[in-house]
Amino acid sequence: MVVERQLAVDGLRPGRVERPENAEQLAEALHAAAERGEAVVPVGGARALGLGAPLERFDTAIETRRLNRILEQSQADMTVSVEAGATLEELNEELDKVSQVLPVDPFNSPGHTIGGILAAGLSGPLRMRFGSPRDFVIGLRVALPDGRLVSSGGRVVKNVSGYDLNKLHQGALGALGVIVAASFKVFPKPLFEVTLETRSEAPWNEAERALSLAQQPVALELTSEGRLLARFWGTRDGLARMRAELGWRKASSEVWREHAARGGEGWARISVPPTHLRQVIHSLPSDALWWASPGVGVAHWVGDLDLPDIAAARGWAEAAGGSLVLMSAPVELKRAVGAWGRPPTTLDRMNRLRDAFDPKRTLSPGRYVV
Repeated sequence: MVVERQLAVDGLRPGRVERPENAEQLAEALHAAAERGEAVVPVGGARALGLGAPLERFDTAIETRRLNRILEQSQADMTVSVEAGATLEELNEELDKVSQVLPVDPFNSPGHTIGGILAAGLSGPLRMRFGSPRDFVIGLRVALPDGRLVSSGGRVVKNVSGYDLNKLHQGALGALGVIVAASFKVFPKPLFEVTLETRSEAPWNEAERALSLAQQPVALELTSEGRLLARFWGTRDGLARMRAELGWRKASSEVWREHAARGGEGWARISVPPTHLRQVIHSLPSDALWWASPGVGVAHWVGDLDLPDIAAARGWAEAAGGSLVLMSAPVELKRAVGAWGRPPTTLDRMNRLRDAFDPKRTLSPGRYVV
């Protein structure tokens, strides 16, 4: 047991921090806290603690960083199973030894844990080619407040045993249980890679031109300064052709590390159908600092966000069939405008699920939609 002085969520600090060594210890610590009526927040790399509505209570933090083993790796099957406290960088360092990669690149990096990425529903520019992590998670192991460890899916791609509970826990901020391990389908590292960049007075038109290439980039990013970044994977000849057709200058691949480090204390994520992204971004203040994935329909807006601007931008996003979520913001702003936006039509079913998994509201009370 450790008294924590630094860790805080929405201005609240825990009275106790548990650092279990394995999944069984974590499940025991969670169950004991639930029996005492305490409020528990799972913590991985602490990179996304600003996400969600204001936390109501915070008695115990359960950190997962000591759960960092690679449990099973199959180069032939292109799968890997890993404990939730391993960071993305640690996992990809191991996969690199067999020329494979988990193509996830969340912002506010480095330091995200695997469990944190899944619980917070994070993704990045590579989502344009590979989708979000939920598309290649094939199994999860989760600790529940009643002390049980439950598994869904499996460790092979074609496993179909059990109910598909994998997606239920992803993006739920640990409201239904604490992810302790995950199994993934992984991908081969590219033979060659090239990053191209340009600055344009008509950046959206340039983005459309890049998206219309015969070989689309695996990632395409546009910033409020009019800078465009395109990342291509493939053969040497194929990349040379795309570079010639696009006509942008070559950039160092290190720009993606710099780009992934973006984040902020005031930070909103806008998600809309790609055809509406430009219109919604134009609704932001003229001096807004943002970056966007035009091929995906996601934009990140950072800075001194205020209530009228957030409310206006959220109105545009929701009218387009999307959302605006506060990734990080002062507690007062969260309370005034809401972290999540319009309640989903499935809210009643979500509440029933929460009651089934966490009837005492032990896990992060108030932080998630339910």
